[in-house]
Amino acid sequence: MRRRVFELRNAVLRQFAATLAVTSLVLLAGLGAATAQSGTPTPDQGKQPAAQATEAAKDANQKRTDEFAEAARTINGPAGNPECVWLGRRAVQLMYRDDLDTAFRHIDLYDRFGCPGGHIQAAFRCLTRFLTQIDDKVPNSLNNLTQACWINPAAQPQQTAAAASPSPAPTNGNSQPPQPAASPAPAASPTPAPQK
Repeated sequence: MRRRVFELRNAVLRQFAATLAVTSLVLLAGLGAATAQSGTPTPDQGKQPAAQATEAAKDANQKRTDEFAEAARTINGPAGNPECVWLGRRAVQLMYRDDLDTAFRHIDLYDRFGCPGGHIQAAFRCLTRFLTQIDDKVPNSLNNLTQACWINPAAQPQQTAAAASPSPAPTNGNSQPPQPAASPAPAASPTPAPQK
């Protein structure tokens, strides 16, 4: 009886060992085929995505630094400080996207840094003039227009500036020069020229 139990147990163990050996060979062959298909990575392949990401991050940081420097050169006063530019532009963009709760939180921080609240109002007013030029499909159109409006809140879209400039009146010595199209406040209408 013991002999049969040992023989049965040995047979099961042999069968298990054979199954394990075949399974191991199949797995090793599959792993070898997968490695052969992928090839051995060259040293440049592993570094390219990381290098490209690092280069893109450096470009973005350089662009942001240039925008802060441009704002500091162009705007006199605290609205040109980097923290005011950063928070103010973000608040204007959030107001454009109708995320008013987050915009108000940014405006609270903006006020705590001593930045002028009127500049946010002027920049947002300017951005509303450019609504037709903001396109979600065009990368950075909102960012670029927000930066332009932050730098010059009196900016006008090109179409409006060309249409707003009055036609040249005949010069008779008493006529006033035409008003510039980029004036921030509406100017009084000039006296009408005499009809011919």
